[in-house]
Amino acid sequence: MKRILLLCLLASSSLFAQTDTARKDGPNFNVQVVDNQISIGYGLAIGDVDGDKQPDILLADQKEIVWYKNPGDRNSPWKRYVMAANLTPQDNVCIAARDLDGDGRVEVAVGAGWNPAETVDSTKSGAVFYLIRPQDPTQRWEPVRLHHEVTTHRMRWANVGKNTYQLIVVPLHGLGNKNGVGKGVRIWGYEFPKNPRDTWKRYLVDSTMHLTHNFEIWEDGSTTGLIVAGKEGGQIFEWRKKTWKAFDDEEARNTLPLLTKDVEGIGEIRRLDGGKSIATIQPMHGNVLQVESGYYSFQKPRKLVTDKEIDVLTDVLSQGHALVCGDFLGIGSDQIVAGWRNPNADKKVGVRLFKPKDEGNVQGYPLDDSVRMACEDLQAADLDGDGDLDLIASGRATLNVLIYWNQRK
Repeated sequence: MKRILLLCLLASSSLFAQTDTARKDGPNFNVQVVDNQISIGYGLAIGDVDGDKQPDILLADQKEIVWYKNPGDRNSPWKRYVMAANLTPQDNVCIAARDLDGDGRVEVAVGAGWNPAETVDSTKSGAVFYLIRPQDPTQRWEPVRLHHEVTTHRMRWANVGKNTYQLIVVPLHGLGNKNGVGKGVRIWGYEFPKNPRDTWKRYLVDSTMHLTHNFEIWEDGSTTGLIVAGKEGGQIFEWRKKTWKAFDDEEARNTLPLLTKDVEGIGEIRRLDGGKSIATIQPMHGNVLQVESGYYSFQKPRKLVTDKEIDVLTDVLSQGHALVCGDFLGIGSDQIVAGWRNPNADKKVGVRLFKPKDEGNVQGYPLDDSVRMACEDLQAADLDGDGDLDLIASGRATLNVLIYWNQRK
């Protein structure tokens, strides 16, 4: 079953200009500029860097890996510190941050060597580093070079067992791949060792997909899984019996092809409401935001949650490149926030919030619908401890990092 949801654009003359004052369940965000002098802003991560129990912002910028210290209130500036610089002759491209050892401070890995046109020579394309923290985290961190594939592109930490973590690294192309044709992308899980300077054991997640762009990790008790977006659509993998395996429930697999019907691949992919639905931006760097419901539960035993259904929320994005899901409005179900980086038909870049099941009402709420944020990446986190999810965005053409403070309460 497929139905198109009409998108009504709100007329707004300024950022967050009370777009929904008549409705109590609408968004209310205020903006703060963290940095307006970045170089590109490829990737963001959120985590406590200095152990003060406040989430900080980490950024993989063009030539520098930096972090911004949480000042503890919404009105003070976020101080910027450089962690590493010029790791490779090419650009940095991604970053992952998570507390792996329980000391209240994040461990950090980064991807560099960004050269997507070079898929043959691994000395000129791709790089993976673990950054060893100094005693003072405001000083430079020591980079430890790990194995890499060409066109390293995205990474995240995954918990795969008691006190056991892997760094999942997803390249854009496979070795020798041209225009999405050739060998598949080799997705690896790097097991975090006791001594990060030692050799990291690697587990092959998959090598069958092409033009992979982004992915999400979920952890549910003893189950850890990945859903990866690429040329073939959405593919699911689970960590079982010390190895990564493709999602082998036949009926659940049969839902995945719906994600790529009439389009060429998926760029961004996220789960909503614990996996009851999947949000995607299609095709890669595309204009369409849609939600597919009717997935089998990611919990065991698996069961069909709802009837299969695809809702197209909007097609007005231009180079849609960022996607996060969460209950920003406190209504008991997830909303979707999408960002795009090129001017659309209305000559706007920006960030919008969507409520998938808000039939008969406005479907898209412009959080930043102007020329201020050419969104390259988005993260959601409660930065001030008030219980509401805030948004953090990095802008490619706009060269900035912004916080959208959630004013729900």
